Amino acid sequence: MTRPFHLAFPVRDLEESRAFYAGKLGCGTGREDSHWIDFDLFGHQIVAHLDPALKDAVQVKNAVDGADVPVPHFGVVLTMADWEKLRDRLEAEDDTC
Repeated sequence: MTRPFHLAFPVRDLEESRAFYAGKLGCGTGREDSHWIDFDLFGHQIVAHLDPALKDAVQVKNAVDGADVPVPHFGVVLTMADWEKLRDRLEAEDDTC
């Protein structure tokens, strides 16, 4: 049995985060406050916490399989069918993530 994880992370704008996680990725929302929002990321709880002091900083990147991967980052491992479904939905929107 896979157990869900909880991850809290800082964001500079809650509505921008809602637009991406709920709008783009289709994550359900749970509890929220004026300073945080719970999202359901494929059965895992991620929580965007407002940090108004958060700046767009140059991120450190590490080479992974020939690509520059930003640090920090997180994701969820999907089945190929779920990945293709998400990919197809995002591509159909014809918009940049």
